Amino acid sequence: MHVADTRTKEQRSRIMKSVGSRNTGPELAVRRLLHHLGYRYRLHRRDLPGKPDIVFPGRRSVIFVHGCFWHGHDCDKGKLPKSRAEYWIAKIKSNQERDARAMARLKETGWRTLSVWQCELKNLDTTERMLRKFLGPPGFRSKSHPTSLKRALKNRNGRLD
Repeated sequence: MHVADTRTKEQRSRIMKSVGSRNTGPELAVRRLLHHLGYRYRLHRRDLPGKPDIVFPGRRSVIFVHGCFWHGHDCDKGKLPKSRAEYWIAKIKSNQERDARAMARLKETGWRTLSVWQCELKNLDTTERMLRKFLGPPGFRSKSHPTSLKRALKNRNGRLD
C-alpha cells in the first residue's frame, strides 16, 4: 500500500536537509553524561572509519550514538514511515551496512566500539552503567598507548624526568 506524503516535495526537502549528523540531541546527552562522569574525549575523528561520534584515543575506544530511526533500531522510534516504504527500507539498510563496515574496520585496527541507541537514553542510570563498563574508571589511560606513559612522566616544564 502506498501512502502519499503529507508534505510538498519542497517542504520534505527542507526538512531532510535540516537533519544533521553531528551534535544531535542524543549525542549531546551522551557527551554531557560522559563529561559529568569525568571522562574526556575527542569528537568526530575523520581519520577513523565511520567518523565516530566520541573518541577516547588513549583507550582506543569509540562510541557511536545512533538515532533509532536512521540506523534501523528495533524499537518504537525505529519504525519506518508508511509513505515511500521502499525508499526508506533501502536507505536504512544502507546505513546499517555502512555502520557494520565501519565497526569491522575499527575492530580490525584494534579499536573497541560501543553503539548507544537514542531510546537507551530514557534511562540514564542504565546508560551510565553501560558507559562505565565499556570505558573503565575515568582518568584511566591505557598503559599500552605509547604517548600516555610519556605524558604521565613529563614534569610541568614538558620535559621527561
